[in-house]
Amino acid sequence: MVKCIIFDCDGVLVDTEKIGNGILLSMAAELGFEMKLEDAYRDFNGRNLKECFQEIEKGIGKKLPENFESDYRERSFAAFKTQVKPMEGIVSFLENLKIPYCVASSGPVDKIRLNLEVAGLLNKFENKIYSAYEINSWKPDPGIFLHAAKEMGFDVEDCVVIEDSKAGVMAGVRGGFTVYGFANGYNNTDLEQEGAILFNTYGELSALLKL
Repeated sequence: MVKCIIFDCDGVLVDTEKIGNGILLSMAAELGFEMKLEDAYRDFNGRNLKECFQEIEKGIGKKLPENFESDYRERSFAAFKTQVKPMEGIVSFLENLKIPYCVASSGPVDKIRLNLEVAGLLNKFENKIYSAYEINSWKPDPGIFLHAAKEMGFDVEDCVVIEDSKAGVMAGVRGGFTVYGFANGYNNTDLEQEGAILFNTYGELSALLKL
């Protein structure tokens, strides 16, 4: 029986992946980097931002400008403040949950809180927000999920992880969790290959978890 649900944030609770990836690819393209949006979903989602920057640097054969990260943060935060929406079905799913849950993300706490607030979900996750930046451990390392389970007071086998990225699924599986992968059309094969149980809607997830 599932006793606790650990959610990733971007692409699972809030619809941000298109916004963030779009801005990143646009900025990188100005420096000569080319990547399709669907490839960014697969390669960048769930990873430490600095690792994504390293991939861009490899592609252009030089270091990114010193202000690249601060410019990206500024542009993306401005977009998030007006464009972020909750993932379809998540509000009713959370309202019907009768077990504890939390969010564990690779993003900084202020980004997690901003996105949850704009999407109208922050009140549902107060005091249940865990960031990889707090423990200096990023997916695909399982540290953030193990930390979240411990802080919530549950053993690994009592928890499930909800993810939409390859790195996130890898982290959950490596940590010993059962992982459910939110399929978006771009990630289906990658998530399934890494060991996730796929679902397409929150109604489907509710049935899978028998909640």
